[in-house]
Amino acid sequence: MVAGPAEKLKTRTGLPRVGVVGGGDRSSARGCAPVRPRRREPALPYRHARPPPTPRSSRASRGRLPWRPMAARRLPEGPAPDPAVMRLRVRYAKRGRMRFTSTRDFQRALERAVRRAGLPVAFSAGFHPHPKISYANAAPTGTASEAEYVEVSLTRRVDPDEVVQVLDEALPDGLDVVEVADAASLPGALADHLQGSLWALRLRGYTGSGGGGPSSADGAVDPRSVRQAVEAVLATEELTVTRMMKKGPRELDVRAAVLGMEVAGGPVAAVPAGPGDVVVLAAVRHTVPTVRPEELWTALSRAAGTDLPRPLATRLRQGPVVGDRVVDPPG
Repeated sequence: MVAGPAEKLKTRTGLPRVGVVGGGDRSSARGCAPVRPRRREPALPYRHARPPPTPRSSRASRGRLPWRPMAARRLPEGPAPDPAVMRLRVRYAKRGRMRFTSTRDFQRALERAVRRAGLPVAFSAGFHPHPKISYANAAPTGTASEAEYVEVSLTRRVDPDEVVQVLDEALPDGLDVVEVADAASLPGALADHLQGSLWALRLRGYTGSGGGGPSSADGAVDPRSVRQAVEAVLATEELTVTRMMKKGPRELDVRAAVLGMEVAGGPVAAVPAGPGDVVVLAAVRHTVPTVRPEELWTALSRAAGTDLPRPLATRLRQGPVVGDRVVDPPG
């Protein structure tokens, strides 16, 4: 039996070839129209004008991806914010229980106080405007301070003396405004002028009689042992302590940052001290990273040869370094 045209066009699997209707080819199948190729729809035009296609060889030689259209940049609606015409440098203090507030806690409290006081603070542009307030070298959490600085940008000029009263009343108790001045008298950034700090470490004194040792049974210290520890710290050339950083432990040279250290001979202003307490004054240069009062306490404990009780740290002054002293910033 001779195979017909439809049998010849079958594949090895017994199925008709692709593109054949009714088992015949396009020319010999009776009563069936030939299969036409599907027409491709033209691609939708780009939003922007598209350059002529580039050969693949030239794209590879230039080493960059083919051209793609870029979306238009979104811009916030409404008028632009008012420009800043004045900067106020505010000096404030952290006292009492407020020494346990963090930097972020103070930022929220200051932003609310600025709105409550009615100050014309300047705002940044964009979809999420923020008040233009600059914070510089905040004290560590848990330490008191008499010399914290912040700068506030305003859209109109005001009297700094009037800002002291209205801003101090708007802040919570323990966050007290000490001084407000025009920042135009201080050229450059505020952080560039804060080169060092004067810290006061109050240690609980030992009021018992007799020598015995550097510390008593209740955790108090003997003033004579503290003086010996201060002399030992100043006599050494290198004194390292370990601080746990984000990337692991890091060794810090405390002695390289200490400009001077002494035991106060009498009461120190802004440092609440009881009978027999010992106050150590330490002038520290701001290094990277900055030496904290906790590292000063650790250095004193190593020099004394015993664990001294944790002191209450208070920053008394912050500003430029002149010789081995820390002075207030100009203006």
